[in-house]
Amino acid sequence: MTKEIALLNHLWTDIYYQLRYIHQEKITHQSVRILQVIQKEEEAGIKEVAEAIQVSHNTASEHIKRLIEKKYVFKTRSSKDERKVILRLSDLGIDVLYRHSSLDEDKLRQVLFERMSDEERQRILEAFTLLKERAKDVHDL
Repeated sequence: MTKEIALLNHLWTDIYYQLRYIHQEKITHQSVRILQVIQKEEEAGIKEVAEAIQVSHNTASEHIKRLIEKKYVFKTRSSKDERKVILRLSDLGIDVLYRHSSLDEDKLRQVLFERMSDEERQRILEAFTLLKERAKDVHDL
């Protein structure tokens, strides 16, 4: 199983490297991780960001401040508890995160639709769907 895990990681990094977007913005890896937390969590505040990226509340707050200055993030109030400040991605933040964490759609189109059969595309989608479903049950170790 260890060889399979190593192979999967190797394959994934090769796939990402070949099919990634060319980045236009200067943004740190830490900032991309913060944007992901904000996008993926239902209601992420500074506390949730700090816990997710394993930094102090003050450090997370400084990172968020810079992301707000770049207009990638904005603050709003929780619909569940008006006292709680919630972080949201702006449209610009959504675009930046997409380009820094997703595969380039034009490259995917070339690979998936110009070089693969319908059956091969279906197998790829089924495999990724299964992996995503199983990943839901995994928590940070």
